Amino acid sequence: MKKTCLYDNHVALGALMQPFAGFDMPIQYSSIIEEHQAVRQHCGVFDVSHMGEVLVEGNDAERFVNHIFTNDVREMTAGKVLYGMMCYEDGGTVDDLLVYKLSDEAFWLVINAANIDKDVAWIEKNAEGFDVKITNESDYTAQIAVQGPEAERIMEEELGIPCSELTFYTFKQMDDMLVSRTGYTGEDGFEIYAETPFIVGLWETLMKAGVAPCGLGCRDTLRFEVGLPLYGDELSEEISPVMSGLSMFCKLDKPEFIGKEALTEQKANGTKRRVIGIELADRAIPRHGYPVLFEGKAVGEVTTGYHSISTDKSVCMALVDSEHAKLGTSLEIQIRKKTFPGVVVKKKFYDKHYKK
Repeated sequence: MKKTCLYDNHVALGALMQPFAGFDMPIQYSSIIEEHQAVRQHCGVFDVSHMGEVLVEGNDAERFVNHIFTNDVREMTAGKVLYGMMCYEDGGTVDDLLVYKLSDEAFWLVINAANIDKDVAWIEKNAEGFDVKITNESDYTAQIAVQGPEAERIMEEELGIPCSELTFYTFKQMDDMLVSRTGYTGEDGFEIYAETPFIVGLWETLMKAGVAPCGLGCRDTLRFEVGLPLYGDELSEEISPVMSGLSMFCKLDKPEFIGKEALTEQKANGTKRRVIGIELADRAIPRHGYPVLFEGKAVGEVTTGYHSISTDKSVCMALVDSEHAKLGTSLEIQIRKKTFPGVVVKKKFYDKHYKK
């Protein structure tokens, strides 16, 4: 079991630690609800040092990244960030990721912790024939995420990091770190990448300032409420970006990228299944894997479900047969031996609050 550089800090704070993606990670400190509300209303900080980072350098860096990435990096300027996916030829998802443009010949890919080994192998395999150097920087890059409506003030007043000029999905590099205005919560916030000693120092400063430490439990409830996907739930080798409603991040007008043909066909002709949102009339909580029914017949399964902390509603995302995916369709969720009525709604259960 791997440990991040902040492991001892989590234990000292009494965090509930559990395995996640091969790491011993904090799930919660006080409670998921308290930490969730801290991020929605004030500010919280997450240890996300388990995430992976891959540096792509070389004369063909832009052409190569565009080859493996569904979004289009050709119009990016240095200091910009793009979200998108890497896909297999059949349209299935290798991973979703962020691409940071450092320069015309250097791009930084931030990938999911559970997929680091798989992603790096896939990237290296597809780099053959390109003039690029691939460096897996995951083991010596640490990361924290400062998230919430007070994030900018805390970054500048408590950490002394100038960031007010950053707009959503931009970043800047400083002597000791890279800071981006990004996050996975639906709130304004920043992600800070640096070497271990520097990140530990920032974390300790934030604790002294009274910023709420937040675990992976509320990270999931926060991202879920604003409709952000989690790889393994709303995206996978079997679930393409088109199926998950993420076609906007697949630039099908690019000359080429891996999976383009399959995704173009899916976009034009539809897919057999789609990821949707469902709101239940009851307070019962739908969980991952629970069956979704239409007139008593199974037509899909829940991918993520909670009683939403911010909206006080029982909601879920689910992968269902496309003929039952229309907004307003009545469905049922089977929870143990009972069924509970629900209706198809938009996947964004709570509005995002990003700084544009």
